[in-house]
Amino acid sequence: MRFHDEIAGIRLDYENVERDIGVHPLPDSLMGEGTRMIAESASDMGFDVERMPKFIAASKCIQDGRCAFGCSTSAKWTALNFVEHAEKCGASVITETVVEEIVVRGGEVKGVVARPSHSTNAKFIEADAVVLAAGALETPLLLQKAGLPASPDSLFTDTFITVGGVISERTKKDARMNFSREIPMSIFIQFENFILSPHFARDLPNALRRNGINARNSEVLGIMVKIKDEEKGVIRNGSVEKGVSAHDAEILAEGASIAGAILVNAGVLPSSLVSTSPRGAHPGGTAKIGVAVDRNLETEASGLFVADASLLPEAPGAPPILTIVALAKHAADVLKELF
Repeated sequence: MRFHDEIAGIRLDYENVERDIGVHPLPDSLMGEGTRMIAESASDMGFDVERMPKFIAASKCIQDGRCAFGCSTSAKWTALNFVEHAEKCGASVITETVVEEIVVRGGEVKGVVARPSHSTNAKFIEADAVVLAAGALETPLLLQKAGLPASPDSLFTDTFITVGGVISERTKKDARMNFSREIPMSIFIQFENFILSPHFARDLPNALRRNGINARNSEVLGIMVKIKDEEKGVIRNGSVEKGVSAHDAEILAEGASIAGAILVNAGVLPSSLVSTSPRGAHPGGTAKIGVAVDRNLETEASGLFVADASLLPEAPGAPPILTIVALAKHAADVLKELF
């Protein structure tokens, strides 16, 4: 989904990104029965249901429900597509390698200290430019280790829960559903501080069993409640501290209430409703533009750039991949001008 059209004065070229990675709403042929039931229920209750933009090639999709674990048919775009293109253009890709330190001297980046993941023998790799994209949990640590500013006390995670339950016997007869194998989050309902979207969580059957309900995956229907959480997480000394604030808890409770009502209207037994524990979906905000980097996404060390979710100014409360790719392309454009 698109976030802000502009971040810190940087105009984001979403149309170019969407074209490059093949973003489009899912066709009806890939809309599962469980998702259809949720969509019809929400529409019946007066909510505005939208198709979630996806980068999935419909002709390759086998609907196995394992989108988040790596697509077995390569129907789903991944950032590896960019890596493969870079290799074809002559880039060397070093895998299974841990970057331990970014080397900065005299205000300029000189390279990185890295080691094989199975070894303690580190070596210096010289570079005229370094693009740091270690994610919101690791990027601020590497910046601080290099003596550069970051914002490690502004962590957000797009906190989410999944509310679910068991469909009634009557609904089972009327619907041929296998929700756990459907493409997750193919529709959504946008609210001010959260979104609702169909989602089968592996923890839902476990939560049902803890309540004395044994249900097959094919009998479970669920909705994710994903919120724009407060930036109150902290990364300190390699550890992450991120709780649920009172404000966030209120939003989660509001979303859970609406999700539960939609599920019951879709045919879920009210007595079976359960929720997963809160989890973080999209860590970000720990190397913000204006704090860690300038509008070129360059740090105080010349030649060192950041291009990941650490840059985001606030929680999007929705999938941020388009924004991250757009920011990375902005950094690439800057690098092309400099080198």
